[in-house]
Amino acid sequence: MNLKDIGSNETFKSFFNEYENQGYTIGRVTLEHKRLYRVVTDQGELLAEVSGKFRFESLSRQMFPTVGDWVVIKPRWDEKKATIQAVLPRKSKFSRKVAGEKTEEQLVATNIDVLFIVVALNHDFNIRRIERYMIMAWESGAKPVIILNKADLCLDIEEKLNEVENVAFGVPIHILSALNEESIPLLQQYAANGATIALVGSSGVGKSTITNRLIGKDVQYTQEVRDRDDRGRHTTTYRELMILPTGGCIIDTPGMRELQLWDASEGLQDVFEDIEHLASMCYFTNCRHQTEPKCAIKEAIEEGTLSEKRFQSYKKLQRELAYLAQKEDKAAAIQEKEKVKRKQIHKELKKKFNKR
Repeated sequence: MNLKDIGSNETFKSFFNEYENQGYTIGRVTLEHKRLYRVVTDQGELLAEVSGKFRFESLSRQMFPTVGDWVVIKPRWDEKKATIQAVLPRKSKFSRKVAGEKTEEQLVATNIDVLFIVVALNHDFNIRRIERYMIMAWESGAKPVIILNKADLCLDIEEKLNEVENVAFGVPIHILSALNEESIPLLQQYAANGATIALVGSSGVGKSTITNRLIGKDVQYTQEVRDRDDRGRHTTTYRELMILPTGGCIIDTPGMRELQLWDASEGLQDVFEDIEHLASMCYFTNCRHQTEPKCAIKEAIEEGTLSEKRFQSYKKLQRELAYLAQKEDKAAAIQEKEKVKRKQIHKELKKKFNKR
């Protein structure tokens, strides 16, 4: 296995320098299941788990390996097993807030070069959901690409394309039917030179079908969507990094029905650049865009150059991020206390050990 074909480069090699000549090697996590990891190396696949020291020093779930990570491992070649010693710095990560009330980040995939936002052109089409995915995509550090799938089931393609273009400034948009293999070469260009593609989108939009077409065989199970609402049945239940025959990798992800933002203020500015620009043109610098005179945003809405629904979506996402930031500050304070507590326990254990 040539690691360059699955995304290794000089940057990751430089991160590994401090571990060289110590019996360690580098690998990439392709699958995670209950704190066990499948890691691919230049000498084959190994089943790995984190070391005790790694587990003790990790204060949050985000510090543990996830699919796409490059890791430092101590291999046991004869057993086809390994121990993960460290996770190398991530160049990108796609994450969201975990479902429910808990304030915690959930990593979806890391070290991604291109993020395919897959949207079905049927009854599940939702422009506000696309805005959310766009925010998370820009925040991730990967290049977003929008895939408008199931074109064969849509009667108003041009209208939907215009809607997407109005919220995805400068982002490549491809219209296709994943069931038609002639559409796939259009997407293969993004996996050149060992690039890693991740697919995100709701359940039933065709992510697994696209994955199967890019790989050239059925590696992901697919099902028909429900007739009553065009939604899928979560055919992909876990994340897995797969190597493409043409070079590069692809990560299919389970469908997301609850898509809560996480630490995405810069992504919000990128996606709503038009509104941010209008806000800078308001007469008052602290304009709330409500009853203030000479408000550029209100004028744009009245003139029809800005959609009222888009502006309300922007305000809603702003409030969501502000609320999350407050909860995150509280969670960070608790985590810092836990860090201090762990250090104290470690010192006390060290003292007891030295007295023996």
